Amino acid sequence: MKVAVVTAGLGVPSSSRMLADVLSDAVKGELSLSGSDVTVDVLELRDYAVDIAHHLVSGFAPPALAAAIRSVTDADALIVVSPVFSGSYSGLFKSFFDVIDNTALEGMPVLLGATGGSARHALVLDHAMRPLFSYLRARVAPTAVYAAPQDWGAGADDEPALAQRSRRAARELAGMLDGRPPARPSHQIEPSAPFEDLLARIQAPTS
Repeated sequence: MKVAVVTAGLGVPSSSRMLADVLSDAVKGELSLSGSDVTVDVLELRDYAVDIAHHLVSGFAPPALAAAIRSVTDADALIVVSPVFSGSYSGLFKSFFDVIDNTALEGMPVLLGATGGSARHALVLDHAMRPLFSYLRARVAPTAVYAAPQDWGAGADDEPALAQRSRRAARELAGMLDGRPPARPSHQIEPSAPFEDLLARIQAPTS
């Protein structure tokens, strides 16, 4: 099984690449539970920035970019991570998917990730990235993963929240690949106290 990872981070080291590695490791772990042999191909778009610009103006992909596009379109699943610029995905990220045929990702399971300077940009996943891949008719995992700088530290619980979100998203993507229905948590509704008891508590005199 082949998983392509696209990350649009520009710096070195890149938090987007770090998140892409966390997500790909989580997906490999989940798929290995079902005995799948997983190959991960990571594409850092900053390596293709000039080729993407050439493709946009000429309509033809240089060989390296053509190979990167084939790696994405031939994959069984896709993990994409973009840094947040001006409240949305980066221009490089969008330009890469602009040069891919808009039918090439139909039906492909996709896991979304984004990184930004603060938690207030987390909605970029749902107001920008999810609509893009919905337009491309890909199948997007319900859980998308956003990482702000504070997410990279150790959490207060036994497992940091970022690791928990990544594992949940990876489990959903693996389920899409295995054809498993999404797991739904069981919610048990506790019986409510009789109305008279509730009313008595409200009306009880305070000491």
